[in-house]
Amino acid sequence: MSEIEDLRNRIDELDARVLALLNERAKTAVRIGEVKRETGAETYAPVRENEVFGKIERSNAGPFPAAGLRAVFREIVSACRSLEKPLRVAYLGPEATFTHLACLRRFGSSVEAVPVETIPGVFKEVERGGMEFGVVPVENSTEGVINYTVDSLIESDLKITSEILLDVSQHLLSAERNLSRVKKVYSHPQAVAQCRGWLDKNLPRVEIVEVSSTAKAAEMAAKDPEAAAIASEAAATLYRLEIVEPKIEDRPNNQTRFLVIGKKETPRTGRDKTSLVFSIKDRPGALYKMLEPFAHRGINLTRLDARPSKQRTWEYLFFMDLAGHVEDSAVKEAIASLEAGCLFLKVLGSYPADL
Repeated sequence: MSEIEDLRNRIDELDARVLALLNERAKTAVRIGEVKRETGAETYAPVRENEVFGKIERSNAGPFPAAGLRAVFREIVSACRSLEKPLRVAYLGPEATFTHLACLRRFGSSVEAVPVETIPGVFKEVERGGMEFGVVPVENSTEGVINYTVDSLIESDLKITSEILLDVSQHLLSAERNLSRVKKVYSHPQAVAQCRGWLDKNLPRVEIVEVSSTAKAAEMAAKDPEAAAIASEAAATLYRLEIVEPKIEDRPNNQTRFLVIGKKETPRTGRDKTSLVFSIKDRPGALYKMLEPFAHRGINLTRLDARPSKQRTWEYLFFMDLAGHVEDSAVKEAIASLEAGCLFLKVLGSYPADL
């Protein structure tokens, strides 16, 4: 016991040193904020934050786990940034949606996260200037692209400034831990689709009610003892629900990609991704010719989707993600070559890839 007491005293001493260093870092951050205001520099610098995280992870000799290290420093950076200037970020709400979790993962809990009811509404809040950034879902590894986000990107002048890849686990939540009492299940259509196999097998005769968000589903289930919701663990905590069945998604590697949108372009980091949308003239070999400039320059295309343009019958828009930044010479040349044969082309943003 005496050894344990000695070790605990040692931890107390270390905690005091950590606290002193945190406050010293905070004072430095306050001064940085003053300099930024004097020079008109941006408060939030995602490239700089990525550099901080990268240096910390490379310097870590253990045994502190790498994943925990990033989480700790994310909160340190978030808290220090809030001393420079409070950062306001709109997200597709309400609270405890997966978009909310993605927002906190990117910006930390010291950000002023503001829920917005719709994806176009998130864009409008950032466009008006009330929010510095917005966070919206763009695609799921099981269910594909979210069209509301794609449409908003086409219509808006905002840029993609970063992306967030979030592992998504869907849980069946209810006020009581009793599956046999469930007569109705609430959730967002995407979450229902991700869990369709489990629902068909375990609740084949239960009514499925689609609502605006998984968090809204949890809120509704909390008011009805015979209802359940498909939602996140955070929603279970917020609405004081039991997790009746955990991880009911049909595919274990279920991941959703979120975008951070803002008014300014993101500088090169060396591990970037560029997103663009284009339409092409309908002629034989047109798509092949559009992709050739990228293959010729060794540029990796990480995503290519098509959907109707809504302007003319059988005219399509193509959405492309590629490795590299729009300021890279090879990428710039390839896009210029592509544009020469397009009816329409728009670069949606270049931003750090979330690895």
